[in-house]
Amino acid sequence: MTELPDLTAVELVAQYRAKTLSPVEVTEAVLARIEAREPELHALYAYDPSGARDEAKASEARWAAGEPLGPIDGVPLTLKENIATRGTPVPLGTAATALVPAAEDAPAAARVRESGGVLLAKTTMPDYGMLTSGLSSFHPTARNPWQLSATPGGSSAGAGAAAAAGYGPLHVGTDIGGSIRLPAGWCGLVGLKPSFGRVPVDPPFLGRVAGPMTRTVADTALLMSVLSRPDPRDHLSLPPAELPWSSLEGTLDGLRVGLHLESGPGLPVDPVTLDAVTAAARAFEAAGAIVEPVGPFLTRGMLDGLDVFWRTRAWSDLAALPPDRRAKVLPYIADWAAGGANASGVDVYRGFAQIDVMSVAALQATSAFDVVLSPTCPVAAPPAEWASPTNDPGRPFEHIAFTVPYNMSGQPAVSLNCGYTDDGRPIGLQLTGRRFDDLGVLRAAAAYERLRPPQRPWPIG
Repeated sequence: MTELPDLTAVELVAQYRAKTLSPVEVTEAVLARIEAREPELHALYAYDPSGARDEAKASEARWAAGEPLGPIDGVPLTLKENIATRGTPVPLGTAATALVPAAEDAPAAARVRESGGVLLAKTTMPDYGMLTSGLSSFHPTARNPWQLSATPGGSSAGAGAAAAAGYGPLHVGTDIGGSIRLPAGWCGLVGLKPSFGRVPVDPPFLGRVAGPMTRTVADTALLMSVLSRPDPRDHLSLPPAELPWSSLEGTLDGLRVGLHLESGPGLPVDPVTLDAVTAAARAFEAAGAIVEPVGPFLTRGMLDGLDVFWRTRAWSDLAALPPDRRAKVLPYIADWAAGGANASGVDVYRGFAQIDVMSVAALQATSAFDVVLSPTCPVAAPPAEWASPTNDPGRPFEHIAFTVPYNMSGQPAVSLNCGYTDDGRPIGLQLTGRRFDDLGVLRAAAAYERLRPPQRPWPIG
């Protein structure tokens, strides 16, 4: 029998409606799971069991009256640390940040509260969200429930660990280069980077999105029905749209599928990852999809140009700090950002211009396909103490060559599990769709979810 913390959000809401479960008993079970696992996982920041209990009691009363606030009323959830919640400081993963309580909820936080979600805690992240790791100068290092010696990924590190360990079914991360999909891949989860602008964020920035991290495609779709509601603070957001998020039925028959196995620059794909992604493509083909290869389209100039721009942006933030606070930044991040200290204006502009070059290349390379399959990351989860798969600030983005192009092009992309390494670490499959076709991507992911081999039990204890 499935334990309460491991029920999906869809299942919980159905049982709340049928009055066979209460948000109070579910929340208590999730809090017990957290108490058991958190000492070794370090997934949470601003953990608030008292507040969660109060929210669960209020939800219980609403369900008893037949008046739920929204589609996730009473469902336990977490928000990534950089998603502001009123009254809680936002350290951005670094000890260099002055701890000032946030004045208001960010859009994602506002939407889940309005829908009655039970906020358990925020989730940990690395310094400034610029690592594929849970390594942080402020938070204890987050670890992967599947293998404690490994990283859960990042920068939505705590969210990945929390979801895999069963800290409730719904978790919200953010992603500017792979920060939802990479931990989702390494933690065996479903992690959606929505189309740029689909989910309002504050402050908005080119390529940055917020999105769900869950155990099932249906739960991701449910959470999207909440997160995608409009917010005037994001001037880059898409026009409001009522999408049928729960309509995940669909066939792969006749679907045009690209198979992208070589990224160009970056780390080579591990043989075990290559085999798992290729097997997933064969499953699509067996179900009637038309699968064709996609060649590498990212270039070293694109990746290095983005690196120059992001380093300079990071250096501008660090240079504005008082020396005593700047000294607290994680050394890896400080070393990486310092690479932008002496970049010329022309260098920075040329680096920034590579974003458009990358966008055009991604859109052209994928234009013939309904979805494109690729590894989420070319390698499996590295050690928890490593900042990235290379652990080298001089080569910081070698692992994001399959993910970052779609941040820049604005295309929706989702990671879900497609296999395991010999020692049991999950392997992520990325499905990327056409711009704005978030629902098409989720329908293809749901179809693969039904096709893939049985999944291993979750690492809940």
